[in-house]
Amino acid sequence: MQTLLLLGSLNMIVAVILGAFGAHALKKKLQPEQLAVYQTGVQYHIVHALGILVVGLLTGDAAVGSLAVTAGWVLFIGIVLFSGSLYVLSITGIRKLGAITPLGGLAFIAGWAILVAALLQN
Repeated sequence: MQTLLLLGSLNMIVAVILGAFGAHALKKKLQPEQLAVYQTGVQYHIVHALGILVVGLLTGDAAVGSLAVTAGWVLFIGIVLFSGSLYVLSITGIRKLGAITPLGGLAFIAGWAILVAALLQN
């Protein structure tokens, strides 16, 4: 529980910093399309960091067990792959990084599906 709450909280800090960085420092440096990609990364980062916090709170309930912990870590992997690839793609313009983004999306879907399974197992 504690680890996921810490992980979710740290990711919220990073997401807010990156959002502010994009809104202020990158606004004049990136093309509108690049900035939109960056902002999508921030949006998904925030939503899934909140998700990790929720999962962290749920893991305090013995009924959801270790499967919920797995869900939290898979959501984190999704943040790294999805949002991380969008951040780097928008700043560098390296289009090949776009191939990583769907893997992050799959991790998001898997994380939420694992959480559903954890909640349904009891």
